[in-house]
Amino acid sequence: MGQDTRASSPGIDQIRNFEGQYPPQIWSLFFTEMWERFCFYGMRGMLTVFMVSQLGLTDKAANLQYGAIQAFVYAFTFIGGLFADKVLGFRRSLYWGALLMMIGGYVVALAPKEFFYIGTCFSIIGTGFFKPNISTMVGQLYHENDPRRDAGFGLFYAGINLGALLGGILMVYVGKYHSWSLAFALVGVVMTISLVNFHITRKKLGPIGQSPLPAAWPARKKRLWEYAVYLGSLVVLPLILVMVRNTRYTDLFMYVIGPLTLLYLLWEMRRFSRPENLKLLAALIFIVFSIFFWAFFEQSGGSLSLFALNNLRHSLWGIPIDPNVVNNSSNSLFVIALSAPFGLLWVWLSRRGLEPNAVIKFGLGFLLLGAAFYTFYATIFFADSDGMTSLEIFTLAYFIITLGELCLSPIGLSLMTRLSPQPIQGLMMGMWFLASAYGQYVAGLLGAGMSVAREDASNLEKLHSYTQGYQQLGLYALMAGVFLILISPWVKKLMQGGRASGA
Repeated sequence: MGQDTRASSPGIDQIRNFEGQYPPQIWSLFFTEMWERFCFYGMRGMLTVFMVSQLGLTDKAANLQYGAIQAFVYAFTFIGGLFADKVLGFRRSLYWGALLMMIGGYVVALAPKEFFYIGTCFSIIGTGFFKPNISTMVGQLYHENDPRRDAGFGLFYAGINLGALLGGILMVYVGKYHSWSLAFALVGVVMTISLVNFHITRKKLGPIGQSPLPAAWPARKKRLWEYAVYLGSLVVLPLILVMVRNTRYTDLFMYVIGPLTLLYLLWEMRRFSRPENLKLLAALIFIVFSIFFWAFFEQSGGSLSLFALNNLRHSLWGIPIDPNVVNNSSNSLFVIALSAPFGLLWVWLSRRGLEPNAVIKFGLGFLLLGAAFYTFYATIFFADSDGMTSLEIFTLAYFIITLGELCLSPIGLSLMTRLSPQPIQGLMMGMWFLASAYGQYVAGLLGAGMSVAREDASNLEKLHSYTQGYQQLGLYALMAGVFLILISPWVKKLMQGGRASGA
């Protein structure tokens, strides 16, 4: 599935010895990922609104359900990365994931209320096979210590957010004001575009993403292993359906998958040298802190989505607009405008010996995250007696949170490929997204905790409950940022394999 011949394909050194700021192959991955993120963020923006307005869930139940679905999406990126490393290769994994996502979108479109959970399970597995592997391929376009890597991931991150912007605006608008069936059908249509783009441009990637199975194996044996992965991913669909529909099973799953993942990583680490394992330890520190970052940041799909639904005025600087469209798209719009300049800023500072190390960048990300949540909290000072408040202040908070995201997320993708030995890069990228799974899971718990328990609660009560929660999140984010900056010298030494100085 999706494997191409190597005729007329460039070699790996030819790819990595590119001139200029970006490798030409990055555009193939840019547009492939852009359309997939259209689907993912469009779906994410619709989840809680759809569940509250169409499935009749309470705010608390919708927050928990949102956290469960998103947790499983990101948890399966670890599994997808593992099977790509060991069996499929990044390309076949991408093809299979795209196909499952297409099926998921069309299944929900047939009957959104009846088939919502079934189609969502296809999307969960599909995203797991697709997402970590395309990010890993971006990292493989660069030599290990190429200073242009962060700028490349910054550009790639702009592609992610261009898709998120289009999906965030279009899918929730189509669903709320026209047809939920059509909104979900867009997933299938757009994933087809993504897959066609990758298929047309795949030869430019040369050997990147090819099958990891031993070349000496007969073709029949390779096919059996690959088909076993395809079949296994379909067999687990009923199990995933049970766990997604009953959020109490999410607790058990999250308690198990994390420790098992760490044990497996420890087993893999026996193969590597001490400097390589110290770098992996540094990667784990970034992964742990990213859990807390995403737990706060991902209120955007849960509590902030319901906050936009119930508590924001439908006007932005005098322009009539649906607050959910702003909630789903403003972050992406700001990322598109700022990600490439951010990436180039790091390169410019690096050339002058002034670039902050990755731990400092993470710390800055948390400080800005804290400032953003204090701004979300400040919306309470602009509210009327009906609990309706300023969409302008809400949008300002998203501008600040985007600055924090740009200090952390694209740098994190780059770090996973830089700090990981090549044989387990897919695994480590999967662990990065598994951390996002835990973040999504905690985000759902936090959102449910901030929601008002009574179904007949007024908008004013909801406003007070959510803004008090955002104030607390702001404080915790500031504390984490200060701590990261304080430990940055120690973590930097780990990143250098234990040396006191070096690259």
